[in-house]
Amino acid sequence: MSRDLFSSEISRHVWDSKYRYRDGALIHDRTVADTWRRVALALARQERGDVHGWEGRFYATLDNFRFLPGGRILAGSGTERNVTLFNCFVMGTIEDSLDGIFDALKQGALTMQQGGGVGYDFSTLRPSGTLTHRAGTIASGPVSFMRIWDSMCATLLSTGARRGAMMATLRCDHPDIEQFITAKQEPRELRHFNLSVLVSDAFMQAVEEGGDWPLLFPVAALDDAEGEVVMRAWPGHDGEVPCRVIKRIPARQLWQQIMRATYDYAEPGVLFIDRINRENNLYYRERITATNPCGEVPLPPFGACNLGSVNLTRFVCEPFTPNARIDSEALRETVQVAVRLMDNVIDASHFPLPEQAAQARGTRRLGLGITGLADAQLMLGLRYDSAEGRAMASNVMRELRDCAYRASVELAREKGAFPFFEREAYLAAPFVQRLPAAIRDGIATHGIRNSHLIAIAPTGTISLLADNISSGLEPVFAWSYRRRLLERDGRYREYEVSDYAWRLWREAHDDAVLPPYFVTALELEPQVHLAMQAALQPYVDSAISKTINIPADYPFEQFQSIYREAHRLGLKGCTTFRPNPVTGAILQPQEPSVSHCCSIEREAD
Repeated sequence: MSRDLFSSEISRHVWDSKYRYRDGALIHDRTVADTWRRVALALARQERGDVHGWEGRFYATLDNFRFLPGGRILAGSGTERNVTLFNCFVMGTIEDSLDGIFDALKQGALTMQQGGGVGYDFSTLRPSGTLTHRAGTIASGPVSFMRIWDSMCATLLSTGARRGAMMATLRCDHPDIEQFITAKQEPRELRHFNLSVLVSDAFMQAVEEGGDWPLLFPVAALDDAEGEVVMRAWPGHDGEVPCRVIKRIPARQLWQQIMRATYDYAEPGVLFIDRINRENNLYYRERITATNPCGEVPLPPFGACNLGSVNLTRFVCEPFTPNARIDSEALRETVQVAVRLMDNVIDASHFPLPEQAAQARGTRRLGLGITGLADAQLMLGLRYDSAEGRAMASNVMRELRDCAYRASVELAREKGAFPFFEREAYLAAPFVQRLPAAIRDGIATHGIRNSHLIAIAPTGTISLLADNISSGLEPVFAWSYRRRLLERDGRYREYEVSDYAWRLWREAHDDAVLPPYFVTALELEPQVHLAMQAALQPYVDSAISKTINIPADYPFEQFQSIYREAHRLGLKGCTTFRPNPVTGAILQPQEPSVSHCCSIEREAD
């Protein structure tokens, strides 16, 4: 007799509407167990031998939501549909010409049509008001062309394509950076984009010192090349190129503009791009200037996200008792199998573009992370904002990192290293240098199957699927609330939603007062969010998607310090959400808000 693994109606709805395999009225997945069998078999077929054995191991890892692959993997594996199993992509460098711009637009449309979110760096486009060389016309600037992408996304949505998201980045020294910062302050502007400023270490230093900041662009693209010229690395060019300074502004003035915009409108986010590149395991062949839409995977042109999350709630033994503990052995076994499963996704997937296939197969990048952290802490009797809670999270991430890297070394011994692997250069990467000596020795001897292995994604939808566990590394938003979701018939319906760990505790304790370690996101100071992100970042070779909830009455001066502290703590980026007139306040008294466009209907997980 089949088990019913859904104890909440909303979880069943998410599975039925997003991940259940059906062809019109023909339903292939009768239960969620059928979904797991479909995925397990499709990915086991990528093995050279023992397909049946690996099918069983993959199924056991998926069973009971122990491991949650990215949404595209769940929805597309084994369906024979021409879809990608990768959640998101960073697109190619946009050539600064009309042909180049519309070629890039077409590539984005083809990618989104197959279900992938996309990220773009618009820094290659000439600033508004500059004269174009050949046509003799005036450039309209990056933001004007972003509106074309936004319209393309809206058009695709109207055709019934999967709701996807887009990320746009721009350098902090691009002459149109001020226009970019304020681009989404009109309610109807660029609603399908997330925006992030590429903030350099030099800019942060200029902010600290109160210096001027040059806004500039490569000389070769400008007709008027007179004036101050400096050398800068620029996307689309190898190494540094001469750039003309268009104007200089006080660095603190620009910083204030960024901070005021994100305080009032929740965007743009900030990416500390120099740190992202320094910490990139493939620093020797990549220059990164963009991320996937939620920011947890910085990627080179045509790079792809292959995401999955370990559900920590399933590894807590004897929850809410003095003997509560993490089953480390079971966690390690799950991570080991999950790495192999995700590596097989690369070979099983279709790709919208051949360049994306080449990049994914050349690096074999993975983004294995965690979800349910806050609920697992509750089950262990730990407060999210305690030193003990951060130590638990840090220990789990270190264990996950080391196990994932060991598994990838073993895969390299069996199947070969990723094609872009260069032994000496890879071993010199800062993140790799910090790995335990035994793992580095293994890489030196056998290579490694995957260039990157760890990323922490938001996991909003797959966490709902898994009985509404807490999402990613986020604290619990609220113990119970009402959530409005889009139905298959296009109408909205409200669901009662309650947190998984809270329900478990209530089932055992009826109406007893909650213990003091039960805390929600809005009870926590912003610095607590930063501290948790900082505790995990050392063990994450990609990045972390984290939104810091800010009360509406939080002082602006204190708000600014959050981003400076994020840079000081070694984070790769920072995103906050404060209720505002454009993105909105909390829509219902008990419903969570999201700062970026990757909502439950347009998720990237």
